[in-house]
Amino acid sequence: MTLTVRFAPSPTGRIHIGNLRTALFNWLFAQREGGRFILRFDDTDRERSTRAFADGISDDLAWIGIQPDIVHRQSERVSLYEAAAERLKAQGLLYPCYETADELDRKRKRLAARGLPPVYGREALRLSKEERAELEREGRRPHWRFLLPNFGSDPFSPERRLVTWADLVREEQSVDLASLSDPVLIRADGSFLYTLPSIVDDGEMGVTHVIRGDDHVTNTGVQIAIFQALGLTAPGFGHHNLLTTLDGEGLSKRSGALSLATLREEGYEPMAVASLAVLVGMSGSIEPMADLEALQSRLDLSAVSQSASKFDPAELDRLNQDLVHQLPYEAVAPRLARLGLPKGEEERFWLSVRANCTFVNEAAGWAEIVYGDLPGGRDWSDEDRIFLDEALACLPDGPFDETSWKDWTSALKAKTGRKGKALFMPLRLALTGLDHGPELAGLLPLIGRERTVARLGG
Repeated sequence: MTLTVRFAPSPTGRIHIGNLRTALFNWLFAQREGGRFILRFDDTDRERSTRAFADGISDDLAWIGIQPDIVHRQSERVSLYEAAAERLKAQGLLYPCYETADELDRKRKRLAARGLPPVYGREALRLSKEERAELEREGRRPHWRFLLPNFGSDPFSPERRLVTWADLVREEQSVDLASLSDPVLIRADGSFLYTLPSIVDDGEMGVTHVIRGDDHVTNTGVQIAIFQALGLTAPGFGHHNLLTTLDGEGLSKRSGALSLATLREEGYEPMAVASLAVLVGMSGSIEPMADLEALQSRLDLSAVSQSASKFDPAELDRLNQDLVHQLPYEAVAPRLARLGLPKGEEERFWLSVRANCTFVNEAAGWAEIVYGDLPGGRDWSDEDRIFLDEALACLPDGPFDETSWKDWTSALKAKTGRKGKALFMPLRLALTGLDHGPELAGLLPLIGRERTVARLGG
């Protein structure tokens, strides 16, 4: 059987870097093993799911470099879930419950007051046919719970089964079903919660491995029981740690926090985002990977931390900066084309300024400094004004090239006796208007003689 994984976001917002962490763990795992990657939209929430969000998620994944082998939408597969629900009902494993949300909340509070776990007591199983009919005449519509398995035949026995699996990330894991309420699979309005459609699709699509956040560990114990009840082979499971903010808050798709769309708009490189999403909380250094193939070589599910990992914006900036400093001209040429650089100087310009860019779009600022008009009015000291006049007089003849800066400053040093900061800083301030920036040996040929003369006050 072909190794098959899936990423199943609900299209109720754009995905964030935490969602990407899950998608990449699955994608890289499948690529390494020669497997398939399914993108499956959990869009059964009719009120909040939109096609625009689904398309946005596809665009976000494509920006990173993830191309699914197949795309499914759960809203187009409801008949499969209905058939599975009927099978469970026929086995007596899916039963109707009529409590309202307020009634259930009061039950939980009473249990908590007695120091007992807030586990549903299966009261609905004690209802007679006549009692159920009376509740429905009152206008109540049932929600449906899955009957978690027991060791014995008594559904009210507290001795339920311990579900154990070999986790791909966390080694052996166990969930005691005795500590859990029978899960609701169908709401009172007839719509499905996440659980049953996910299980049916995993079985029908041949999903062999599910890698997801460790907030699903308890769910996995329940889902394995439902897989078995439906006669389906449960996939292997792996639960990675979650990504939080520096304050320890969870990331939310609906809030837009750290969404890939926002990070893209802010100018981050996709591999900076991908590198941090995968490597944070994993043993080894966090460094920018050149591409997904290189990132795949670093993937080690057994090396993922058991505790939550924190997203540090400064770390992302560092990774992005490191990547930008290494980007060849060919990788940024389409973006630089919008700057209207002089023809023939585009590559030389990029190689001169990239070491001073955290984002590629910062090249626009350097283009303005090199080719634009600098604001005048700098208040030079008499000593510096005399120095700049000397600098103007020492300018090399002919067009500037890569040796002009050294020739010029050497002659100026010999003539004025200045050296170090006293020599270079006035020139930098005059030529760029800034006290920092790219090497002037590279910028001088781009600034050219005419602008250089004008900026020196000539």
